Amino acid sequence: MTASYKQFCPVAMAAEILCTRWTMVLLRELLAGSTRFNELRRGVPRMSPALLSRRLKELEAAGIVEQVQRDGDGANEYRLTEPGRDLRPVIETFGIWGQRWVDADLSLENLDPSLLMWDMRRSLNTSPLPNARSVVQFIYSDLPASQKYWWLIVEPDGEVDLCSVDPGFEIDLYVTTHLRPMTAIWMGLSTVKAEQKNGWLHLDGDADLAERMQTWLGLSPFAAEAKRIPN
Repeated sequence: MTASYKQFCPVAMAAEILCTRWTMVLLRELLAGSTRFNELRRGVPRMSPALLSRRLKELEAAGIVEQVQRDGDGANEYRLTEPGRDLRPVIETFGIWGQRWVDADLSLENLDPSLLMWDMRRSLNTSPLPNARSVVQFIYSDLPASQKYWWLIVEPDGEVDLCSVDPGFEIDLYVTTHLRPMTAIWMGLSTVKAEQKNGWLHLDGDADLAERMQTWLGLSPFAAEAKRIPN
């Protein structure tokens, strides 16, 4: 049972629903298009399955989320209701504020390769890529073997898949880097060219894919927001 502020103020009443731990991050995932339980888990990898299930039930009870049976296999999906979709500007404003005002070094302390690659896969821009299968291998040379290798596979129809096990396809582009500079690029705090110049990003393979990486790489939806320094 969520603790109550015992206030009639709409801010207090909304906070009772939205400000429990992980709820805003979970709503971010739902607004980004994740609908299946396992998709939501990949978007919030440090949230336990039990807590994820509980938060989804709480959001259902609040009328923000509903379960819908998916056609074909009969499995359930989680979909935002009209009140849930109405939260989009709230979540976006949270993200914009964080991008503008939270210290960049503090942001880059919270590194997670699986979350970074999942976010890149979700927002990857396929339009600059050739009309053929493109396979990009990311090699994080500062990570242990279990987290070091990742593959993004873009099919001609625009479908993007993410693998942490070698899919067996020929590699078009090798991206060798460290997790921190790659996260900085995704967040809009740096660029591909800057990290190449700094020596933290090395590209080998298809020259056109390498040259256009900044255009097809999936960046944070808040990457365009410039950092601001408080007076």
